[in-house]
Amino acid sequence: MVGKLVEALRHDVVIVGSGIAGLRAAIEASRVSDGKLDVAVVTKLQAMRSHSVSAEGGTAAVLYPELGDSLDSHAFDTVKGSDYLADQDAVERFVREMPGEIYQLEHWGLPWSRREDGRIAQRWFGGYSYPRATFAEDKVGFFEMQTLYDTATRYGGIHFYQEWFVTSILTEGGEFRGVTAIDMKTGSFVQILGKAGIIATGGSGRLYSFATYAYSSTPDGMATALRAGIPLKDMEFIQFHPSGLIPSGILITEAVRGEGGVLVNKDGERFMKRYAPAKLDLASRDVVSRAMMTEIEEGRGFKDQATGLDYLHLDLSPIGDEKIKSRLSQIREIAIKFRGIDPAEKPLPVRPVCHYVMGGIDVDIDGATRIRGLWAAGEAACVSINGANRLGANSTAECLVWGKFTGAEAARYAAGKGAASTVGEQVQLEEKRIFDGIFHGKGGTNPYEIRDSLQRLMAKDVFVYRTADGLSEALRTIRELKTKDFLHCEDRSRVYNTNLNDVLEVESMLIVAEVVIAGALARTESRGAHARRDFPKRDDKNWLKHTLAFWGPDGLRLDYSKVTITKYQPTERHY
Repeated sequence: MVGKLVEALRHDVVIVGSGIAGLRAAIEASRVSDGKLDVAVVTKLQAMRSHSVSAEGGTAAVLYPELGDSLDSHAFDTVKGSDYLADQDAVERFVREMPGEIYQLEHWGLPWSRREDGRIAQRWFGGYSYPRATFAEDKVGFFEMQTLYDTATRYGGIHFYQEWFVTSILTEGGEFRGVTAIDMKTGSFVQILGKAGIIATGGSGRLYSFATYAYSSTPDGMATALRAGIPLKDMEFIQFHPSGLIPSGILITEAVRGEGGVLVNKDGERFMKRYAPAKLDLASRDVVSRAMMTEIEEGRGFKDQATGLDYLHLDLSPIGDEKIKSRLSQIREIAIKFRGIDPAEKPLPVRPVCHYVMGGIDVDIDGATRIRGLWAAGEAACVSINGANRLGANSTAECLVWGKFTGAEAARYAAGKGAASTVGEQVQLEEKRIFDGIFHGKGGTNPYEIRDSLQRLMAKDVFVYRTADGLSEALRTIRELKTKDFLHCEDRSRVYNTNLNDVLEVESMLIVAEVVIAGALARTESRGAHARRDFPKRDDKNWLKHTLAFWGPDGLRLDYSKVTITKYQPTERHY
């Protein structure tokens, strides 16, 4: 029996990923079952090192309708920001749920920043009609993660497998059976069997070297879903945040502009007046990033001599020293430590930086995938509420809402199922792939050089502006890189073999990068964050649809699905 050869652990619900979505799902699965279900949270990191801790600016929700805000306004702003590619039924459900999540986090102990009257404070974010970004100084992700992790540890039925690398999804008859994983501490290959599962592994931002993401943010979960037969949706839509700090790429939160900071070019001009005369620096992120690249290309930017990167200035002086220290203390600390600049005294050098992936694992409005008993949530999933462009502060909010939904759905599903059983042949094949094919593999190509080549071509040809020639060259190069013999390890130790992890990550990066590029090349229009110089207009007649990417024995196949429209018909966007 395979169970004798490969250790099998059994749980009711198996959650892969320990960020905001994964922790929220674990809590909800335990709450729905009154703590009776055995829930596993499997993460390749220590849980509190998940990239969610780096979220800075806010979590969006309508808290003060008496001041003019409304659920309809939040929904419309989100749909408009998505360039009308969001599924509007999902958006409407999302905005209804979010106020309750803000108050739930408060009840669990999150120290939201306060107004003078003691009520929860909110700030402006780009693309919004009202200030609805709920914040805790500029450390929102850190406080949300601390609150969720602390709450999760109160449930005895939640078990953490920290520093475990998940390599495959196990299925039988189209139904979830569990995952395989490597325990990094020992090198052991293990089956983690479950009655239900949730993928919450985050985004794939490390396809780019200049990115706001942690180095661990590689598309392992997305690639694993693809290999299991689940399509990825809308992966061509990559968000470039306007303010990545030069040269590190560390995020300078949109809250800086929400509090009054402004973007200026080398002439000292607040240039956004030419591109978004109403919203200025608080237009949606795709609009601001394109404006910045236009300023740079037309010669109104600066150049960093050490890296060769072009940039513009983000001026915080209009905010004032006192507010910078009270509401943007982390940004001030980052600027001083990583650039030697006190932002109260000098402007910060910034440029558009890879920040978010609107696409992800194809799921329905409940977060369910095409495999029965398996859900996905957070940035790993595509519901879709973000469409072609996400509004700031909606990402942590989405993680909370669909973490809650998928946790509840998985718990109810698991409660009605019998004990999970092993899937012997799949486990044996995966063990052979990992250890015979990679760990003991031989090859002459350095996997780290493959990763560097991938990141360079993404920055060159799959950036803010795109063309058919550039995308075609990038796709050809990606497919050539995939043929190289890089699937091998120099390090043959079993304990904390980061070399093996890195190779597995590079393999996933190549698979998902091909999906991104192929979808971008096929989509002959400009919509949201996908800006084609050769097709500069949005084309609702031919392209008001989601891209679906399937992976099979013959490689990549693209298909399409309808966008759900309820209230808001597509119109031209103006900010």
